Amino acid sequence: MTDTPTEREGEGAWARLRRRKVVQWGLGYAAGAWALLQVVGFAADTFDWPRQIQQFASIGLAVGLPVVLVVAWFHGDRGQQRVSGAELAILSVLLALGGGALWLYGQRNGQVPAVSAPVSTPTAVQGSPAASADERPSIAVLPFENRSRLDDDVFFVDGIHDDILTQLSKVGAIKVISRTSVEKFRETDLSTKQIAEQLGVKSILEGGVQRAGDRVRINVQLIDAGTDAHLWAESYDRELTAANIFAIQTEVAAAIAGALKATLTAGEKARVNAVPTQNLEAWESFQLGRQRLAKRTSVALMDAERYFRKAIELDPKFALAYSGLADSLAVSLDYTDAPRADTLERAQSAVDVALKLDPGLADAWASAGLIEVQGDHRDRAEEMFRRAIGLNPNHAMARKWYGGLLLDLARFEESVAQLESAAKLDPLSANVQQSLGLALEAQGRYRDAASRYRKAIEIDPAMPGPYLYLAMLTADKMNQYVAAVPLAEKAVALDPDSPVDTLMVAWLYWNLRDDEARDRLLRHAEERWPENPYVQTSLALRELCALNLDAAARHANGALVASPRDPWALLVLGAVDLQQGRYAAAAKRYLTAYPELASPSDPRVNGSNYVAALQLAQVQQRLGEKDHAEALLAASERVMAKLPLLGGIGNRSPGRAPWDAQALALRGRKLEALAALRAAERAGWRPPACFSRDAPSFDSIRDEPEFKAIFADIESDMARQRAELARRPKDAPLDLDPLD
Repeated sequence: MTDTPTEREGEGAWARLRRRKVVQWGLGYAAGAWALLQVVGFAADTFDWPRQIQQFASIGLAVGLPVVLVVAWFHGDRGQQRVSGAELAILSVLLALGGGALWLYGQRNGQVPAVSAPVSTPTAVQGSPAASADERPSIAVLPFENRSRLDDDVFFVDGIHDDILTQLSKVGAIKVISRTSVEKFRETDLSTKQIAEQLGVKSILEGGVQRAGDRVRINVQLIDAGTDAHLWAESYDRELTAANIFAIQTEVAAAIAGALKATLTAGEKARVNAVPTQNLEAWESFQLGRQRLAKRTSVALMDAERYFRKAIELDPKFALAYSGLADSLAVSLDYTDAPRADTLERAQSAVDVALKLDPGLADAWASAGLIEVQGDHRDRAEEMFRRAIGLNPNHAMARKWYGGLLLDLARFEESVAQLESAAKLDPLSANVQQSLGLALEAQGRYRDAASRYRKAIEIDPAMPGPYLYLAMLTADKMNQYVAAVPLAEKAVALDPDSPVDTLMVAWLYWNLRDDEARDRLLRHAEERWPENPYVQTSLALRELCALNLDAAARHANGALVASPRDPWALLVLGAVDLQQGRYAAAAKRYLTAYPELASPSDPRVNGSNYVAALQLAQVQQRLGEKDHAEALLAASERVMAKLPLLGGIGNRSPGRAPWDAQALALRGRKLEALAALRAAERAGWRPPACFSRDAPSFDSIRDEPEFKAIFADIESDMARQRAELARRPKDAPLDLDPLD
C-alpha cells in the first residue's frame, strides 16, 4: 500500500478534491462545527458562562478545519493508510499555529476559559505592591441632582440614580463603585479629578432628574476624570411610567458600556434589559425600602420591611422587592430582638419567591446566602454567595457577607481578600470597613484592624458598630479597659435598641470584676429583651459562675431554642452535666448540635466549632472514648495552630487562648498547659475567672502554684484598671487610637 493515492490521468482539481473526499469531509466538519457552536452558545446563555468560552471554542474549531482537510487529502481516497512524513510535518505546523493563536488570544485578553463565572479573590493586602490590580474600566455614578427642587422628589431622584448604578454593576467588564461610597459626594465642592482619586476610578457619571406631572427628564454625562473631557452625554424626556424609567436605565447602561469599550455577555444583556416591575408606585416603595435598609439601625430596618411589603402588595411579581424583604428580615437579627426562627422562616419564604420569579437575580442569591449564615448553614451559604458574585462581580454586599462567612470558617486570607474586593467596590462604606477590620483582627493584624475601625468612624460617626469593635479589640487584644469601656458605651448611646451592644458593655465590666455594673446591665437586658438568645446565654454564664446550676441550664436551653449551635450555651450545659455526672447526655447534646464531630477517627473540626470539639473531647474522656477524644483534641490543635493567640467573645475573632491550654491539660501535659496560660496572661488575656479558672478542663492543674499565680496576677491587674476607670472624668474624650 502506498502513502498517497494514485492520481488519474486527465483528472481536474475539483474532481481530485472530491475523489479524495476533501470536499465531503470539509462540508461535514463545517456543519458539525456550526452545530457545536450553537450548543455552546445556548449553554453559555443558560448558565452565564464567560464570553471567552465561546471565543476559544470558535478559534479551536477554526484551527480544526485545515487539519481535517489535510487528513482527508491523505486518507480520503483509500481509507486507512500509513501517516507519511509530509503529512506529519503539515499537521505539526497547523497544530503549532493553532496553539499559538489560542495562546496569543488568551494573553491579550488576560483570561482562560472557565466553566463557571469567576470569583475574584485577591490575596494581597489592598494598597501593597502585591495587591491584585483591577484593570477593568472603572466608573463612579455620583448622586443625581434633583432639578425639580421639590423635597418630595428626593427619594425618586435617588431611586433613578441607584437603579442606573445597579444596572451598570451588572456589567462584569466594568468596575462600578457602590452607592454607599458615591453618596459621600452629594453636594461636594471637590473636583471630578479629586473625587475619582478618592474612589479609585477613571470615569465619573453625573446626572440630573426633573419630575413634572406625568413627565420625567433625565440628563446624564460621562466624564473622563483625568482630562475632564466629556466621553458621552444624553438627555431623555419621557412619559413617567415604570417601563420608561427602566428603558432609560437600560439605554444609559448600554451607552456607557460602549463608551468604555466594555462588552456585555449574553447573560448580562438579558439582566440589563429586564424590567423588574411595571408598577411605578411599587418601584417607588421599593426605593424607599432600599434607602432605609442602607441605614442599618433597628428603626430603619423596620421601616424597610414595611416598604418592601408594600411594594410586594402592589406588584406580587416584583422579584427585587422580595429580595429586599429577605435582606431586611435577615439583617434585623443583628440589630433587633426579632425572634430568630420565625424571622429566618419569613426571610427564606421571601427569597424563595424572588428566585422563582428570577433565578438569575444576584441580589436574591446574596440574600439566600445571608439567610443560610444566620441559620448556621455555612456550606450552603458559601454556594449562594459564590453564585451571587458570579452573576454580579460588582456586588459589594455579597462579597462583604461572603467575607464574613469565611471569617467564621477561619479562612482568614480568603476572608480578607473578599472584603478588600468589597472595599475597592465600596471604599467609603463604614459597614465594609468594619467587616474588613474584623478579618484583619482575626489574622492578628491589630493595628491594621484598628485603622479600619477608625476609618469607619470617620466615614459615619453615627454608626455604633465600629466603636464597639474598636472597644472589644482594645480590651481583648490590648488589655486597655479604661479606653475600651467608654468606646463601647458610645455604641450603646448611638443604638440603645441593640441588645448586643449592651451585652458587650456588660462583658467588659464582667472582665473588670465590676459585678454591680455587670448585673445592672444584665437586668436591663433581661427586662428589655427577655427572649434574645444572647441575653439568655449571658444570664446562663452568670448563673453558672454563681453555681446556680438549674437556672444556668434553664437560660442556656432558652438560648439553644433560637441558636442550636451557640457554643457558649452548650459550654454552660456541658459544665452542668459534667458536675452532675451526666456524660452521655452531654455527648449526645454536642453531637446533635455538631454532627460533623461524630467520626471517632476523623472529626471535621474548623474555626467555627473547635471550642465545641474541645468540650466534647473532655466528655468523651469521661465516657472512656479515648480514641474519639484524642482525634478531637488533635484536630482542634491543628485548627488552633492557625489562630492568633488572643480572641474575642464567641466567634467574633477566634483565638487560641485559653483553649490551647485546656487541650494540653486534657492530654496531661501540665507544664505546657501552664506555659500556654502564662503566655496568654502576659499578652493581655483577662477572662472572668469563674468559667476560665474554674473550667473542668483545668482540673489536672488547678492546684499547681503557677496556675494560682497566673490568676492572682490577672485579678491584680483588673483591680488596677477598675480603679483607673473609676477615676476617668465622665466628659473625657474618647481614645480612638488606643494602640499608640
